[in-house]
Order: sequence, then structure tokens, then C-alpha cells
Amino acid sequence: MPSKKFEELNAMTPEELQAELQETETFLQKLKFDHAIKGLENPLAIRNVRRDIARIKTEQRRRELADASPEVLANRSKIRQRRRRK
Repeated sequence: MPSKKFEELNAMTPEELQAELQETETFLQKLKFDHAIKGLENPLAIRNVRRDIARIKTEQRRRELADASPEVLANRSKIRQRRRRK
């Protein structure tokens, strides 16, 4: 499964992103199982799939923040400032 590029993820709808995430997570579980049982020809495939999952989740979060109200964003900024002080 090739890695998803930023442009491909931008072109997807939220429903397509969620479906892709489910599919990719299922594929990762299968890879891990196969690696434990018989070994993989290329074990770096697991890392690539994990990175694909991170890309998808990042795109979902970016869209969530883009759609957030100003009040939610202001509250988020306050929380981030408190975390930096510690």
C-alpha cells in the first residue's frame, strides 16, 4: 500500500478519510500479525503504514480545527499557554 500524499488526502471527503483510516489500520494489524507469524519480506512496510495512519489523522485534526468556532480556538490557545509554562 503506497503512502498517501498530502494532495491526495486534501482531495478526500471526511467520510473517505475515515474509511481510509479504518482500512489502513486493518492493514497494519494484518502486517503485524504476518510479521509475528512468518516474518515479512520488508519489515519497513509496518513503519510506512504507521506513517500513513499518522498523515490521515493529522489531516482529520487539521480539518477539525479549521471548522472550530473562535471560542473553541481561544480556549485551546489558553490551554497551550498553560502547558508551555510548566
